[in-house]
Amino acid sequence: MEIYVVKQGDTVNSLAGLYQVDSERLIYDNQLIYPYELAVGQALLIQTGTADISRSIISGGYAYTFISDWVLEQTLPYLSELYIFSYGFTTTGELIPPELDDSWMISEAREYSTVPVLTLTPFDETGNFNNQLISVMINSEENKNNLIENIITTMNEKGYEALDIDFEFILAEDRDAFTNFVRQCTERLNEVGYEVSVALAPKTSADQRGLLYEGKDYRALGEAANHVLLMTYEWGYTYGPAMAVAPLNMVRRVVEYAVTEIPPEKISLGIPNYGYDWPLPYQRGISRARTIGNIEAVRIAVENGAEIKFDETAMSPYFNYEKEGIMHEVWFEDVRSLRAKFGLISEYGLRGAGYWQIMQFFRANWLLLQDTFYITK
Repeated sequence: MEIYVVKQGDTVNSLAGLYQVDSERLIYDNQLIYPYELAVGQALLIQTGTADISRSIISGGYAYTFISDWVLEQTLPYLSELYIFSYGFTTTGELIPPELDDSWMISEAREYSTVPVLTLTPFDETGNFNNQLISVMINSEENKNNLIENIITTMNEKGYEALDIDFEFILAEDRDAFTNFVRQCTERLNEVGYEVSVALAPKTSADQRGLLYEGKDYRALGEAANHVLLMTYEWGYTYGPAMAVAPLNMVRRVVEYAVTEIPPEKISLGIPNYGYDWPLPYQRGISRARTIGNIEAVRIAVENGAEIKFDETAMSPYFNYEKEGIMHEVWFEDVRSLRAKFGLISEYGLRGAGYWQIMQFFRANWLLLQDTFYITK
């Protein structure tokens, strides 16, 4: 596969002729929308051959239970693990299931030989991470044991095959208690044939300050869990200033630190499957970016005649446009930024990739992932 960056005057037909490929394949692989206009600076994936779908690295993706059945069906052939989001719990260790039934997703995953993973989150009634809920639960042996046994019962009944612990904003004083909770989960679930993973905030040093980081001990959690996911995204976020969601220079710093604490073969690299559209100028506490899909980002550029640029430090695409008198800045992911992230996986020998999230289908990503890590059988 090759990556081509669109120049002024390029068309689907001219590029198909240049590469001697079927224009319909070019349209399909890149999810181009009729009348198939291109944006200057847009990165296209050009597939000059075909290969069977294979999983040479572990690929996982988070999905809510309201995911489109079409999106899930299209994505599952490329996924090793499906992280179903999510189960909550009470302070006494009772499980709270997702609002919508998850059984159909578990069945679909198993049909494609994809591991269905129960994702555990400490959400309160407002849908936010609640560190007091975490604290009460992990500091009580009775509550912990009750939660672990309820998890096992639910996994057995519903057909889950692994557990992912996705806790954020853990209090610094609860760091060791959280590690012990993960260790107990792993020991107990491994006994009955299930693996346990834990999501890690993107630290760059052991003593990094901040509520996201102080409650996560990389070395201890790497030892306690079967494997981990680095949440290497959200530098650019809804309420922050316009910037890349996962700038490669920052992602690299997290990976460089992580491999000093955790064996690389236990680490999955977090990859965002989305972008943001910020109104300008940015005003702290007032501005709010809109979450968009990667295909949608290109459509915005096409519709507004914007040229897509590429930041060589962040290794991310971006562009500006004006609409109804308001300037906007958009950062998103394309096959160039994804290829750079896949390069980190190869360079450091990581376990694989974990996507937040797979609610929108980005075909070129999966084709590129397959091509990058394809192993001839």
